[in-house]
Amino acid sequence: MLDFSNTEVAFQSKSDRDLKRANLLFKVIASPRVVTFGKWATSIALALRLPISGLIKATIFKQFCGGERIEDCVPRINELGAFGVGTILDYSVEGKTSDEDFEHTTKIILSTIHMAAESKHIPFAVFKVSGIGRFDLLEKASETDPNPDELTQIEIAAVKSRFERICDAAATHGVRLFIDAEETWIQPVLDNWTFEMMLKYNSTKAIIYNTVQMYRHDRLAFLKDQYELAKSHGFIYGVKLVRGAYMEKERERAQALGYPSPIQPDKASTDRDYNEALRFMVDHHAHFALCAGSHNEDSSMLLTQLMAEKNLENSHEKYFFAQLLGMSDHISFNLANAGYNVAKYVPFGPVKEVLPYLLRRADENTSVAGQTGRELGLISAEVMRRKGKC
Repeated sequence: MLDFSNTEVAFQSKSDRDLKRANLLFKVIASPRVVTFGKWATSIALALRLPISGLIKATIFKQFCGGERIEDCVPRINELGAFGVGTILDYSVEGKTSDEDFEHTTKIILSTIHMAAESKHIPFAVFKVSGIGRFDLLEKASETDPNPDELTQIEIAAVKSRFERICDAAATHGVRLFIDAEETWIQPVLDNWTFEMMLKYNSTKAIIYNTVQMYRHDRLAFLKDQYELAKSHGFIYGVKLVRGAYMEKERERAQALGYPSPIQPDKASTDRDYNEALRFMVDHHAHFALCAGSHNEDSSMLLTQLMAEKNLENSHEKYFFAQLLGMSDHISFNLANAGYNVAKYVPFGPVKEVLPYLLRRADENTSVAGQTGRELGLISAEVMRRKGKC
């Protein structure tokens, strides 16, 4: 019987010291004021070139990241793999703008694909298109009536060339590949390029996966449209289903520019559409492959029930669950223990360059209602269980 409150299974990979560190970290993150001050103090310390990287690396980086280089992640990959949990290596360096940096990022992403091809513990590779090309170029390519000049066209073509190189490598090595979702004003070109790659590579199994953010009120209809296209073109539409990561930015931009917000009116609407999307894809499983990226217990449990209703085995190759490293171990490890396919997103990159990602994790844990409290409660329960066992 699947039970997300089973802390013995949830934290079986954690030492007592790991639990104490996580407990302290989540207590800090639980305070919005402390998080706000910490972000400010970190920015000042970095600007003054104070030696704080060691402190960051020993605390928040250790909780949420696998290492600074791919090689550093190997112990974490093996640790997770020992308990049936896969790894998704995520190069989480952001904010680059030069072609030299984009080529460097492309090579690292290709390295993660090669590593996935050689490891039984790495079921997916992943990348953000804004990590291999300038944001403004993706915005221009996404405009409904684009009329870029010749230089812009050449630059966009260079980004698409990197995109295709990554997808081609994934297909060549038989590695499933997530293409992360991004802001709504650059998402159209990502959807279009991803669709082209699915047509090319997903005829018999899902290699290329689009990421669908259900905090957008139009995405359920989008999924249904993609189903019709997948059915008519005879391919499998790969989906990483998430709730989303850019809500405040989206609302602020919509208000500033005077257009209707693309975001759901409330969390209940997001939850409803997320669960409805699960139902739709399982009902039409012949044309979908799904990775449910969720820290929501109800949605995770729902997918297990939907699979059972369709007599789909727990370890069915078209169904995965995914959570972020350092969060929701009670979901990840209990699912894996019950025989489901599970993977953790394991970010990596130089400490200072991954800092924007880490600060977002802190913000999200602070802002998501009940998330930090739930993590703390489970950690405390396991600490008490272990003390009682001694």
